[in-house]
Amino acid sequence: MNNVKIIGVGSYVPERIVTNFELSQIVDTSDEWISTRSGIKERRISEGENTSDLAAKAALNAIKDAGVDPLEIDLIILATTSPDSFTPSTACLVQAMIGADNATCFDIGAACSGFIYALNVGTQFIKTGMSKTVLVIGAEVLSKILDWEDRSTCVLFGDGAGAAILRKSETNGILSIFTGSDGKGAEFLKCPAVSVKNPFVSKNDEKKEVISMNGKEVFRFAAKAIPTGIEKVLKDSPYTIDDIKYIVPHQANIRIIEHAAKKLGIDKDKFFINLDKYGNTSAATIPIALDEMSKAGLLKKGDKIIVVGFGGGLTFGSALIEW
Repeated sequence: MNNVKIIGVGSYVPERIVTNFELSQIVDTSDEWISTRSGIKERRISEGENTSDLAAKAALNAIKDAGVDPLEIDLIILATTSPDSFTPSTACLVQAMIGADNATCFDIGAACSGFIYALNVGTQFIKTGMSKTVLVIGAEVLSKILDWEDRSTCVLFGDGAGAAILRKSETNGILSIFTGSDGKGAEFLKCPAVSVKNPFVSKNDEKKEVISMNGKEVFRFAAKAIPTGIEKVLKDSPYTIDDIKYIVPHQANIRIIEHAAKKLGIDKDKFFINLDKYGNTSAATIPIALDEMSKAGLLKKGDKIIVVGFGGGLTFGSALIEW
């Protein structure tokens, strides 16, 4: 089996910054209420760019960072909860935008765990020899599927995209990956698609196509998912938590991260956190964080990190990576 390495990362977020104070002008909330419950201070909101636009810009930044030609990419996997359309896939739209004419393209729907799921699929394609260079993207324009009158959800989410280039390697890279699902919790975090409407349906079931969430149940699930994900990938490796420089969690809620740190018996500072600036960008949070860390010089060759996520489905996953 081939080794798989991340050779480049990139991200893109809309220019428009929306603060907690601005949200308090359109929904019954306050900066204190949002900050104390989530750790979020601001988020980026699209002023017209769709998911494919954000994804393509993040992809081009990752391609530049990796120093590859788009024509070298033979697979594009895009994780999103907010695609441009049911069909074509957002991955196909990105392919055309960036000129990756030789790539097979498809989307993955695993909500906030989407980037890790896509990372896993891309890794397996390279390990088996089916692909050599894979572009993995997590991209969201969640602002188009939010209920802006629901303060329990609209204050939490933001728009953004992150990407990574994977390639066959002779040295260590992605050391271990774990993913899991629990469909019994599907009702806890969801966004309906169109209802079943046709001439043979006796009663149309009209649903509001926006995100809804049972915060308590999601918190309970996430509080278990982070420690489980970290323990799983370490179990499949010769390393311990002390060997890990950073844990890069899905950026959903500061209280979830604090709870996980306490449960694992480690300092919260071991977790990289940027949710105060971007909010929850679902499948994009982890790759945005990786790009920010890389640009800040926080990641050195040989550093071992764990990325860990959880989201609607319910889904969860983690990866142990040597940078």
